[in-house]
Amino acid sequence: MKIRISDSFNLKKTLEFTLPSIVMCVFTSIYGVVDGFFVSNVVGKTAFSAVNFIMPVLMLMGCLGFMFGTGGSALVSKTMGEGDYEKANGYFSLIVYANIILGVIIAVLGFIFLEPIAKLLRAGDLLEDCLIYGRIIILAVPFYMTQYAFQAFFVTANKPGLGLTVTVISGVTNMVLDALFMAVFKWGLIGAASATAISQFVGGIIPLVYFFSKNNSLLRLGRTKFETKVLLKTCGNGSSEVMTNISMSLVNILYNVQLMKFAGNDGVAAYGVLMYVNMIFLSVYLGYSTGIAPVIGYNYGAKNEKELKGLFKRSLLIICVSAVFMFGLAELLATPLSKLFVGYDKELMALTKRGFFIFSFAFLFNGFSIFGSAFFTALSDGLVSALISFLRFAFFQTVCILIFPILLKTDGIWLSVAVAEFSAAIMTAGFLIAKRKKYNYI
Repeated sequence: MKIRISDSFNLKKTLEFTLPSIVMCVFTSIYGVVDGFFVSNVVGKTAFSAVNFIMPVLMLMGCLGFMFGTGGSALVSKTMGEGDYEKANGYFSLIVYANIILGVIIAVLGFIFLEPIAKLLRAGDLLEDCLIYGRIIILAVPFYMTQYAFQAFFVTANKPGLGLTVTVISGVTNMVLDALFMAVFKWGLIGAASATAISQFVGGIIPLVYFFSKNNSLLRLGRTKFETKVLLKTCGNGSSEVMTNISMSLVNILYNVQLMKFAGNDGVAAYGVLMYVNMIFLSVYLGYSTGIAPVIGYNYGAKNEKELKGLFKRSLLIICVSAVFMFGLAELLATPLSKLFVGYDKELMALTKRGFFIFSFAFLFNGFSIFGSAFFTALSDGLVSALISFLRFAFFQTVCILIFPILLKTDGIWLSVAVAEFSAAIMTAGFLIAKRKKYNYI
């Protein structure tokens, strides 16, 4: 039986409804990991270091897609909960069109300014490889933004399974082309970047075709009118997501700078492995939060407090169980994953494995702040959501990465993440307690 966001949810329904979003996010991360695997093992560790050095900059350029997706989804689902589906479709169309236009502008500016940015970050001998990879990826930024915006809208449209299908198609495209371009054609970084760019084009164009066509979902792209208030509300609702991604990208850049200082190119390569694994694990929390947010937004708009309370309690339970499971899994996989990516270099493997064991403690805490931020976004409280995201990265992680390496050298860099995520979880709990009477979710 098909589950709709207007249904009454128990634990089983909650897991069934959010599973496609979780798998979608996990799969998106996995094909990024496959990309890194081929670069490291086929092209070499210098190219791998270059990709990981410039990747935060590329993610920074495309992160506004998350803002339009999550912020827009919260607004659209709330409007649907109020019973005005025609207005909801108008909002949906406006948000998607604005996302595409902004993506084109960002791509043009990114292509022009990539080299001076890389030089400013002191890419050094990694500069040439950074530019080869980055300039090709930038061409696909509009589609990258569109793909991620639709991840949230597929859920709002009651089509999470279709969103998963699109992600799988995009991911398989990337994996196949990685193997073809790098292992068979020997195109090196050009092949890696081309495979990723083509897969992002596929992931962005399919949803556009679907929603422009006659379909049986709750949403369809069509005529709309420009409404500044709608876009501002979208940006406000999604400010936490864009803040998260901007802050995360900037913090990752700072990590790379610190690692170049304390451990050289090997440190950047090791951190790259950790980030690939981190993306997979965090995608579980992100997928769940993305999947459940429209349901929360709908029930908030419909003033169904009983359902809202149930969703909140079940979500905390799911996050707690997931946190323990993923910490244990990360500790078990530290050695085999390190060997998989950098097993060809004993010193680099040892550095990566030690980093893994320390870094993994972060998985006990980061799910709470991710869900907390998404929860307030769904309640249309963009300010609190943005504060959680901003303080999590821009404050806690920045402070930790600047202080701990002074005390503990390279180990301090790995420990910084865990300490920062613990601090962010405590802060999130404070906001959830403080706002409980206003929104009545407890």
